[in-house]
Amino acid sequence: MTMNIKMKMITTSTLVAVIVVSGGIALSSNNTVLAAANNKAVKDVPPREAGNKGGLNCKPDPVLAPPTSPTPSAGTTNGSNPGQAANSVVISGGFNTDPQDHGRPVVLIAAALGVPTEVFREAFRGVTPAGLDSGPSSEQAQQNKTALLKVLTPYGITNERLDEVSNYYRYNGRKSDTWQKTQATATAIVTNGIVTGVTITNPGAGYSSNPTITVTGPNGTFTATATLAYTKDFKTNGSISAITIK
Repeated sequence: MTMNIKMKMITTSTLVAVIVVSGGIALSSNNTVLAAANNKAVKDVPPREAGNKGGLNCKPDPVLAPPTSPTPSAGTTNGSNPGQAANSVVISGGFNTDPQDHGRPVVLIAAALGVPTEVFREAFRGVTPAGLDSGPSSEQAQQNKTALLKVLTPYGITNERLDEVSNYYRYNGRKSDTWQKTQATATAIVTNGIVTGVTITNPGAGYSSNPTITVTGPNGTFTATATLAYTKDFKTNGSISAITIK
């Protein structure tokens, strides 16, 4: 059986190629057969891999790990956290007395009695001090108390209160022992690597003169000035109420 197959030719002058995928024929502009494909005119193209930015047959972009920060060593100081820097506040001294008081803490005694310092000094001028090796005799002690009360009674000072205050602030001049006292403590306030202030953690008590305060921080060592408070209460008399950085 003979089958006649008719083929329609495409003769346009601008045709470059026609590809018939399903069993078609590719023709050139001069009507000459270029190629025939049984089922596909071109080979399958490999699929593009995920993440490929460079086109066909390119390797995928490498996955970069996020940057990590170095771990500071234990015990080191972080420059961005100056509060970790070592700092200290040293409070020393503060138990000097006026030369005219011969070692007695008159400023503390007067404050505890509630009278001006000069009033107690006036009262003490009538006193005959005992020697360093022994206390006064009973007769001498009575004479001294009479002299003191003569000046202090108009200020409301009783015999009992005078004894209480005198005994609390009694000292031994020979052994250079001071009266009862409490040592003050403080810490430095550090902001952005600079000492900006001082926090009083214990105001102390019994200071008769300004103590020496040395502050050490990240920005160096310097001194500070204490402000003292004098009250009738033994626990707060001669305490540090404020510390000012010079």
